[in-house]
Amino acid sequence: MNTVQGAPPRRVVVVGNGMVGARFAEEAARLDPDGERVRVSVVGTEHHPAYNRVLLSGVLAGDYTPEQIRLPALGGPGVTVRTGVAATALDTRRRTVTLDDGSRLPYDELVLATGARAALPPIPGVRAPDEGPGEGVSALRDLEDCQRLLALARPGAPVVVLGGGVLGLEAARGLVGRGMRVSLVESSPWIMRRQIDQGAARVLAASYAALGVDVHSWRVAARWIPGTGLELDDGRVLPGDALVVTAGVRANTELASEAGIVVDRGVVVDDRLATSDARVHAIGDCAQHPGGGAGLVQPGWEQAAVLAGRLTGTAPHATYTGARPLTRLKAEGIELTAFGRVHEDEDAQDLETVTISDPHGGRYAKLSVCEEKVVGAVLLGFPEAAATLSQLYDTGAPVPSDRLALLQGLPTASPEPQEAGEALVCRCNAVSRNDIEQAWLDGARTREAIADRTRATTGCGGCVRDVRALLSGMQGSPVG
Repeated sequence: MNTVQGAPPRRVVVVGNGMVGARFAEEAARLDPDGERVRVSVVGTEHHPAYNRVLLSGVLAGDYTPEQIRLPALGGPGVTVRTGVAATALDTRRRTVTLDDGSRLPYDELVLATGARAALPPIPGVRAPDEGPGEGVSALRDLEDCQRLLALARPGAPVVVLGGGVLGLEAARGLVGRGMRVSLVESSPWIMRRQIDQGAARVLAASYAALGVDVHSWRVAARWIPGTGLELDDGRVLPGDALVVTAGVRANTELASEAGIVVDRGVVVDDRLATSDARVHAIGDCAQHPGGGAGLVQPGWEQAAVLAGRLTGTAPHATYTGARPLTRLKAEGIELTAFGRVHEDEDAQDLETVTISDPHGGRYAKLSVCEEKVVGAVLLGFPEAAATLSQLYDTGAPVPSDRLALLQGLPTASPEPQEAGEALVCRCNAVSRNDIEQAWLDGARTREAIADRTRATTGCGGCVRDVRALLSGMQGSPVG
């Protein structure tokens, strides 16, 4: 019911129909199914229905079709969606949003979920005169990019990936899986510089080389020569019919900035996810919060849930306090999880570290412990340990005394049952082991059924192995 008897629903306009904007609308509809409190209008520039952008590298690899990564259709009496239309101006005094078809949407509350766009570095040949991608160049931010890349580079053809972060590595793995000859260039001393240490990067680069990806770390691109390839700062030219740019993103802040809203690297927000205008909010990749979260699925969806609770009045005091990033590399044949403090020196006074390096087996593990709690880890080729350690990291439970056995996946003293049950299995959707066990008791017997009931595995896809392992264990347990 409305807070004020007989008051009309408040008008909420969401600019952006990506993963975070769509999740906000979905959460608002869940909290206010009859549309009595709010009426949500979503506008998005893409003509496609909302889809899971994190899985685009899987579409590139052929693991998914575009239809398989679509998000649930939004609907209900309180939600309307318009695709293929862009917001061009924001009038905070009149509280209206102008669209590129000439229409205006009035709002009581505005949610900016405009996301980010690929950053094209100022390298000759990479940018076209209109600041878009040059000839033979593509980013990997939307479905059109996937289609463009697959048209540019055919099996057997050489391709260059510029950027050795998570997306670049996933793209490289997908392209080599499609039969292309791939070179990857990273300007930092090692690949995945932000998420893993140098020892892990050496093993990971060797694993990629074994798959057929030629990795060039600490090399700067000098120019892109269409039809020839990418020239490096040392004069070498890497052959390439196409250049895939995965060298970072820039938040889409223009709408907010032109309206006089405070903008830095993103649209600046507080714990209430409000901007400098109290009626305008920002979530997802376009938002800049002191606790971070941009570029990650789980924080964006957490922001969407917090803001939906606030604007529907079902959780008016909810706040977003920041992110605890965990990275999973989604590349066939490679299991990599990383989180927390992994770059400190091993002789740091407050840090205890255990490291295993097995280049021949393509495995590497580093565990960081502080005050008997897991504070960071890099786990390449140790999926069982990754599942256990990420749960210890989330719950803050004491780490078992046998650190080496823990990394090797051998039996150790387990956390308290309550802690194990509360541990998150799907961090993107905040789904715990208890949630999955309850869904199983309610009749969900497959990964797809679990996903329908809990949303587990529908985010980055990194928890699929863990969910299947839990299902396998429960299938073998007697029903009590």
